[in-house]
Amino acid sequence: MIWCRFEEAAQPVYGLVEDGWVTAVRGGPFGHYEKSDRRIPLAGLRLLPPVTPGTFFCAGLNYRAHAERAAYGGHAVPDRPEVGYRANNALTGHLSPIVRPADCAEPLVAEGELVAVIGRPVRHASVAEARDAIFGWTIGNDVSARGWQRSDRTFWRCKNSDTFKPMGPYIVTDTDPLASTTTVRVDGEVKASFPTGDMLFGPCEYISAISRYITLSPGDVLWLGTDETAAVVPGQVVEITIDGIGTLANPVIEEKLP
Repeated sequence: MIWCRFEEAAQPVYGLVEDGWVTAVRGGPFGHYEKSDRRIPLAGLRLLPPVTPGTFFCAGLNYRAHAERAAYGGHAVPDRPEVGYRANNALTGHLSPIVRPADCAEPLVAEGELVAVIGRPVRHASVAEARDAIFGWTIGNDVSARGWQRSDRTFWRCKNSDTFKPMGPYIVTDTDPLASTTTVRVDGEVKASFPTGDMLFGPCEYISAISRYITLSPGDVLWLGTDETAAVVPGQVVEITIDGIGTLANPVIEEKLP
């Protein structure tokens, strides 16, 4: 199944995507739902992030090359799943703009990430049991402002400024993204490409580690890190493609203050 979430009459609506059309549903993917008789062309819809998570989990350094590059800044290559958080205010949808704050003069950094979407409550799960907690998969772009990342004590603005977390365009349930490739393009030019599944720790290892202490709930998301990054500036368009899921595309613009 391919789920999307779109805006209609200023309200979020879930739908099922097939052959360029969306069938609107009553309810949603994490409980009871009913298909309506309304079929809408996908091309005419404003897509929202496919889920608003209760908890927004993220992996830190989860690919060896990225971790080794970061090691020069004093970070050791992780020897266990290390979990962080992001803020929902930063979420934005497919084709919505990434807005660089007016007082940020540097290029932003795009980081293409696989995202696991949790489908049922899970606590104290083994690695094997954790797989059953994954409802489906989507794509995230973990936009970063590196200067702020170096200067601030926390990641509060370098990672969590409004629009810095594009996610979408869909949740896909029947795919094996760990066998796919993640590709990052800027203005159509490939800037990064890596095997999606070439992680230090897989999604099930992360879910098992998290669930030892924290209950994961339906609709929570886990962003799984990146291996390569790409610089982007206002006026450019960044695209993240993961085979079997789709392409998440967003223009980059400059904030215009009143």
